[in-house]
Amino acid sequence: MSRVTILNFHGVGPVTRTISDGERECWLERDHFESVLDLVVGQSHVRLTVDDGNASDLEFIQPAFARRGLRGIFFVCSGLLDQATFLRTASVRELQAQGMTIGCHGAIHQPWRGLNPQQLQVELAASRTALEKICGKSVDQAACPFGSYDRTVLRGLRATGYAKVYTSDGGTANESDWINPRTTITRSMPLAEVQALILRGPGTLRQASISAKRILKEMR
Repeated sequence: MSRVTILNFHGVGPVTRTISDGERECWLERDHFESVLDLVVGQSHVRLTVDDGNASDLEFIQPAFARRGLRGIFFVCSGLLDQATFLRTASVRELQAQGMTIGCHGAIHQPWRGLNPQQLQVELAASRTALEKICGKSVDQAACPFGSYDRTVLRGLRATGYAKVYTSDGGTANESDWINPRTTITRSMPLAEVQALILRGPGTLRQASISAKRILKEMR
């Protein structure tokens, strides 16, 4: 099986709204973001994803991908479209026109674990339907906001028909798997650490620990 490393990004550039400290840690300065992308060029086993649907997706991220011949999956929150600092509906279509894949990140960017059945339906199914109307094609990949999931969430994702699901568990992934763990790039992550992950992976012991924690999440 082919193993891949999936790097995940959030906002890039100036912070344009009030955000929590945790979200700020995931919001990258442009120089750091571009330096990470430079490490990715030529690494065919690396995949790129972008969460939340911030306006910087089209302003900074997609152009930086394009300059390097890179593609990515942009996971969008359908309920935040056309709000200040987030993507506009037309921007989603523009990302798609530029060769990017659109995925579902729910409706309003809330953790999926612990939601009641009606709320989960909105996050998994109604949001997907809304994005499919915008994109004019199937949206069959989803990313769990905040990396929050359990067996109830996974059952819901399967029932909704998603072909792939992305988490934030870190490590590497088998490309053919349904659940795909990603590593979120943060402001405080040294480039040397990113480069080591790209070139050598997390290491045997670290990967085993990541896999064990993932199994526990799937069972809870």
